[in-house]
Amino acid sequence: MSTATAPGPGETRGTLALGALGLGAFAIGTAELVIVGVLNLIADDLDVSLSTAGLLVTAYALGISIGGPLVTAATIKVARHTLLCAALVVFVLGNLAAVFAGAFGMLIVARVLCGALHGLFLGAASAVATGLVAPEHRGQAVGLVFGGISVSTVFGVPLGTLLGQNLGWQATFAGVAVLGVVALVVIMIWVPAVRSGGSGGLGSQAQHAFHPRVLAMLAAQVLLMGSQFVAFTYLAAFLEDVTGIDGAMVSVFLMIFGVFSAIGTFAGGRFADVNASRTLLVGNLVLIVGLLGLYVFGESRPMVGVALAVWGVVGFGVTPALQLRVISLAGEGADLAATLGASAANVGVASGAAVGGWALATFGIEDVPLTALVCAVLALPAIWATRFLKVPAVQAPSAGSAAAAASDTTPVSTGS
Repeated sequence: MSTATAPGPGETRGTLALGALGLGAFAIGTAELVIVGVLNLIADDLDVSLSTAGLLVTAYALGISIGGPLVTAATIKVARHTLLCAALVVFVLGNLAAVFAGAFGMLIVARVLCGALHGLFLGAASAVATGLVAPEHRGQAVGLVFGGISVSTVFGVPLGTLLGQNLGWQATFAGVAVLGVVALVVIMIWVPAVRSGGSGGLGSQAQHAFHPRVLAMLAAQVLLMGSQFVAFTYLAAFLEDVTGIDGAMVSVFLMIFGVFSAIGTFAGGRFADVNASRTLLVGNLVLIVGLLGLYVFGESRPMVGVALAVWGVVGFGVTPALQLRVISLAGEGADLAATLGASAANVGVASGAAVGGWALATFGIEDVPLTALVCAVLALPAIWATRFLKVPAVQAPSAGSAAAAASDTTPVSTGS
């Protein structure tokens, strides 16, 4: 397979390619989260309880966490560009299946399938993005990809919810399918072929992707992401019951978080290029400050807005650094490891939501941010310790293996 010349992020072709990958991530991210806005419509139409309809969220998360790595393993020899296009084709078909689902069980299957394609696409997109740019810009490349996920929370989810509320929940899935088609077309046109970020077959990839240093990084990611979702899962309820806002104002405050999350994701890529380990450590510290502000000033609307902005900047702003560290630590298993970050994030989402539910039932909604704060403090030593995880010493200098070559501009072993 031919290898594209790696353009800098300022070159038109490279920018268009990364933008196309970000658009794909936007479609994927919209599909994951928009379900929350139409759950009640699905429950009524398919004659199931709202709690049963909530299994559609779980099904998608399981698809990402389990299905993503499995599908990646099964397609490890497929060219990354081909894999991106194939993933979007099946993703579109999965959403069309949801449109015509006449039974809840079929909708569950469609969600699991789309979740698996979500993990596959993000892993492949990360590998391709890091192969499109020079080593010193890889964090920015990953940030542009994951920025599509963040932007979907600001625009894609509200628009998809509005579509479903006015035209029926099937229209929401149809809209996501259209987004998938648009993303497929622009990726086919603008994204060139790049050499694989890993090497060898499944056995060799798994040996490196599941190395203890990678698993340690993933465990730290679970802690960092999980601490956030302790509070984020019940953020709307906190805003209503503690801050004293309701209706459209809740959406405004959630949008504050979403906007700053998008800003943080793009900026986080630049900081990851400077030093990914330091970015994670600083991000964890700022997260603690944001959660502390939310807890202490929970009854003050202006201060809650500031706390959400602070939290939002680092909440997803650490994602590029996390992904870059996982890929770099995996070395020759970069292609397979690229999907494990999404799996770890979803494990964090699920566990964080469970801990948040326990805190809600035990202490009340006003203490949920305090529980999240404690979890974020517990994550801090784990994040600090990951800076001493060493990138594999023997790596080929080719454009493909370069995706696994850099996480910090300074050696991780120095603890800088």
